[in-house]
Amino acid sequence: MQHWRLYEIDTPDGSRSPVVLHSSDGESRVVLLALEPGQEMGDHQVKEAALVLVVSGEARIEAGGDAVRAVAGDLFRFDPDERHAISTEGGVRMLLVLAPWPGAGHYRGDDRAAATAS
Repeated sequence: MQHWRLYEIDTPDGSRSPVVLHSSDGESRVVLLALEPGQEMGDHQVKEAALVLVVSGEARIEAGGDAVRAVAGDLFRFDPDERHAISTEGGVRMLLVLAPWPGAGHYRGDDRAAATAS
């Protein structure tokens, strides 16, 4: 068993400050992210299905023309390649789970993307 106390993990200062807690090819990647007040992750997408759990603080999460005020305990799921953006006025700590890791097409020239499309 692995165990983490998310409130006790120090995140480095600076933009997005990722701390990879777990990463296993073919399974998942789990990342703790902290955005400082006023920071944002602009409109982006990932190749994996993404789960975002707000651990502390508050954020604005936008996707598909909708915007939600997210607080601690809110959980969001994005489909692979679904565009979304996250911003915060006062700071936020989030847990990101990407699965499967890495998703088809995550790496340029990845043969899995071509095999999946066939």
